[in-house]
Amino acid sequence: MLFTGKTLLITGGTGSFGNAVLERFLKTDIGEIRIFSRDEKKQDDMRHLYHNDKIKYYIGNVRDLSSIKNAMHDVDYVFHAAALKQVPSCEFFPIEAVKTNVLGTENVLTAAIETGVRKVICLSTDKAAYPVNAMGISKAMMERVFVAKARTVSPEKTLICGTRYGNVLCSRGSVIPLFIEQIKSGKPITITEPEMTRFIMSLEEAVELVLFAFEHAESGDILVQKAPSCTIQVLADAVKSIFHAENHPTKVIGIRHGEKMYETLLTNEECACAIDLGNFYRVPADKRDLNYDKYFVTGSQNRMTLQEFDSNNTELLTVEEVKAKLLSLKYIQDELAIWEAKQ
Repeated sequence: MLFTGKTLLITGGTGSFGNAVLERFLKTDIGEIRIFSRDEKKQDDMRHLYHNDKIKYYIGNVRDLSSIKNAMHDVDYVFHAAALKQVPSCEFFPIEAVKTNVLGTENVLTAAIETGVRKVICLSTDKAAYPVNAMGISKAMMERVFVAKARTVSPEKTLICGTRYGNVLCSRGSVIPLFIEQIKSGKPITITEPEMTRFIMSLEEAVELVLFAFEHAESGDILVQKAPSCTIQVLADAVKSIFHAENHPTKVIGIRHGEKMYETLLTNEECACAIDLGNFYRVPADKRDLNYDKYFVTGSQNRMTLQEFDSNNTELLTVEEVKAKLLSLKYIQDELAIWEAKQ
C-alpha cells in the first residue's frame, strides 16, 4: 500500500472527515497519523475513542504558520481538511472564513513545501463553483491558492492538488442529524425549500475521492466525483420513513442567508477542459504564467461543449434510493436502534 510506514497529517483532523480517515487507515500498516486541530476537547474524545499509539495529536491553528510547521516535520502526506464550513456563520463573519479557509491554506502549503512533504490534498466544496456566499467564495479562493502554489514547486518535491465534493451525509453540522433530533423531540422537521437540490455522498465516499486524487491527480488538479443528488423534500421523506414517522409534520422556513437552490460541482468553464475519468472528473490546472500576451493577444481554440455539472442535472435519487443510501451508514443504524429501543 502507498501509505505503508508513512506519516499522514490531517488538518482539522477531529472533524467528520478526520474520523472517517482514521476508521479507514487504522486497519492498514500506515506508520503514523497526526491529528492537527485547535480543539483539545475533541482531541481528548478521540484519544479515549481510539486508544491507538499510531495516532499523534497536535494542538494548533492553520491560521498560525509556526504551529502548523511544528506539526509538519517528517510528514510524508497531508490531507488538508481544516475549514470553516457552515454557510450562515461564514456569511455573518466573512473575515473569519478568509483567515481559516484562504490564509490557513496558504500557511499549510508553505509549511508543507518548506518541510518537504511529498503530497498535499486540499478538500474543497461544491459551493466554490459559482459561489454566492462567503463560505463558497473563501473556498473558491482556497482553490486558487493551492493551484497557484502548485505552480511554484516541482511535483517531484511536493505535489499539491485538491478535491471538490457536495454535502456529506450525517457529517457534523449537516441537516440529517437535525431532522433526526426534530423527530425524536416531537418538533416539526424544518425544510428551507422543498425543491432545493443537493449533491449527497457518504463520508466513506469522501475518503475514496481523496484517495483517488492521491493516486491519480497531477499537480494543481481538482478532482470531482460524479455524485448523485436529491431534493430536500426527498431527503426529509427518506429520514421520516426510516424512523417510521411518515406522518411527522414538516415546516418550510425559507432559504437561509447565502443559500442557492442548487449546487454546482463543475462550471461551464471547467467543463471545457475537464477530463472524464469514469466515476470522476479531473480539472487540470492552467499552467500559463503571467505573460500578458497570452491573455490579451493569444486566445484559446477550445470551445465549451459540456454543460455545467450541477445538482439539478445529475442523477436525482428517489426516496427509496436515498433510504438505501442512508441505511448503509453506521450513524443512521445506531440512531435507528436507539429510537426503536425506546418505542
